[in-house]
Amino acid sequence: MGKHFSRKVKQSSNEPTVNEVYDGIIKRDRAWLARGITLIESKAQRHQEQAQDLINKVLPKTGASIRIGITGVPGVGKSTFIEAFGLYLCERGHKVAVLAVDPSSSLSGGSILGDKTRMEQLSRHPNAFIRPSPTAGTLGGVHRKTRETMYLCEAAGFDTILIETVGVGQSEYTVRSMVDFFMLLVLTGAGDELQGMKKGIMELTDAIVVNKADGMNKKQAEKTKAEYNQILHFLSPSTPGWSTKAYTCSALKEIGVAEVWDVVKEFEQHVVATNQFEKRRKQQNLQWLESSITDQLLQSFYDHEKISKEIPSIQLEVENEKISVQTAISKLFQLYR
Repeated sequence: MGKHFSRKVKQSSNEPTVNEVYDGIIKRDRAWLARGITLIESKAQRHQEQAQDLINKVLPKTGASIRIGITGVPGVGKSTFIEAFGLYLCERGHKVAVLAVDPSSSLSGGSILGDKTRMEQLSRHPNAFIRPSPTAGTLGGVHRKTRETMYLCEAAGFDTILIETVGVGQSEYTVRSMVDFFMLLVLTGAGDELQGMKKGIMELTDAIVVNKADGMNKKQAEKTKAEYNQILHFLSPSTPGWSTKAYTCSALKEIGVAEVWDVVKEFEQHVVATNQFEKRRKQQNLQWLESSITDQLLQSFYDHEKISKEIPSIQLEVENEKISVQTAISKLFQLYR
C-alpha cells in the first residue's frame, strides 16, 4: 500500500498534466513556469505533443508584452547592460523575463549557462525571471523553442521580454523575427568594429547603444555615437517611419539606462500609432510557421529509418568525391520518398 502510494506521488510530481502546468503558469507561479519551459524544450515525442497542447492553451493569454532583442559582440557588456536595464524596469513595477541564449558545444550540446550567475542581482529580484537556454547546435545560436518560452512568460504576466543573442551573425536575423524592438550594443571605436559587422545587421536595428560610456571613455563614446549616426543616415531603417539612432550608455554606472527605455517607449508609441505593431506580429507568426515547417521537415528527414542508415556511406562518397552532391541528394530523396 505504502509502496503503491509512493509510486503514485512520484508519477504525479514528475509528469503533471498540461492543465496543471497551464493553471500554474497563469497563476504566475515561477516553479510551474520553469516546468512548462522544460516541457517545451524536451525532445521526447510525448513531451512535444504535450508542449503543443500547452502552447495552444496559453496563446489567448499572450501578446501583451513588449519584446526586445539585444545583441552585440562578445565583451560589449550585454549581461551587465541587461541586468542594469532589467533592474531599472523592475524597480518601476515592470515584470521582466530574460531569455538568455547561451553558446553550446556543437559536439556535446553542453552549455555554459552563465548568464544567471552574471545577472545575480536581477535574478534575485521578485519581478524578474531569467531563463538561460542552451542553443543545442541550433542555427544562429537561438534556441529552437525561444519563441514558445516567450509565450509562456507572457502568459505568466511578464510585460517586458528581453532576448539576448550570442551575437555571432545569423542569430540576429532569427531574433529580429520574434521581437518588436531590436537593439545593438557596441563599444567605442566604430571604425574598427564596423569592419567585422555586416551592413545588414545594422539595418535590423531600431537603436544602437554605445556601452561603457563612462570615465575616460566617455569622450570616445560620444565620438563613436556620432560616427554611427552618420552611417545610419545612409541606411534603410528596420521599421518604416522610425529613425534609428545611436545613443551612449554606461550599464556599470547606470548612466543612460533610463534614456534607452524612453527610446523603446517612443518606438512602441510610433509602431502602435502607425498600425505597424500588429502587422509585424502577424508577419512574425507566419515566419514562425515557415521556420517550424523547416525544422519539422529536417527532423523527419534525418529520423527516417532508411536515411539514418544510408547517410553515413553517402556522406563518405561525397567527402571522397566519388559522387556529386546533387547525385547524393537524389539518392537520399529517393529513399525518403
